[in-house]
Amino acid sequence: MGRPRLHDDALRERLLDRAAATVSSDGVAALSLRALAAEAGTSTAAVYSLFGGKPGLVSALYEQVFARFADRLTAVGVSDDPLADIVRLGHAYRDNALADPNGYRVMFGDEVRPSDVGRRAARTGARTFRPLLDAVRRAVRAGALPKRPAAESIATALWANVHGLVSIELGEFMPPRAGDPAAVFDAAVRANVAGWAASGR
Repeated sequence: MGRPRLHDDALRERLLDRAAATVSSDGVAALSLRALAAEAGTSTAAVYSLFGGKPGLVSALYEQVFARFADRLTAVGVSDDPLADIVRLGHAYRDNALADPNGYRVMFGDEVRPSDVGRRAARTGARTFRPLLDAVRRAVRAGALPKRPAAESIATALWANVHGLVSIELGEFMPPRAGDPAAVFDAAVRANVAGWAASGR
């Protein structure tokens, strides 16, 4: 018979969720393992047992939020219309951010960078760019997007558009007369995609 697990997945999830809230609101420097353990109703020893220390905790948090994001992007799927897929990926980006704003700030805020986490966590984060890049490449091959600049440049510009809109919405910086945030987002993403498509004609 194997040794019983001292700390279960529920505790791990609870610690990561509380860590995300702290990093999102106060930064990594404010992340105290002792305070985190107390908030989660466990011991500091449990945190060390699960994550090995603060760097391991931050890496695990980074990997978790990006893995969840990857699942949402994967759920978009691939259709015969890559431009429509790009729009759907943009909406998946926004949906993920609204569902998990703390996780979004961990992923794309100023507190945690790929160089701050382990290689596996960094790779998990980097892979979330792939669905958009793949859709752009399919659109280029189909003649729906221009061959120049490179697909990576187009995908980065599309991502920046979506990221900016989401950040404005989460930060509550949307001008009152701009209209419904969802409608503004959809119109802006579609216009951006259409603009890139027109630039290749």
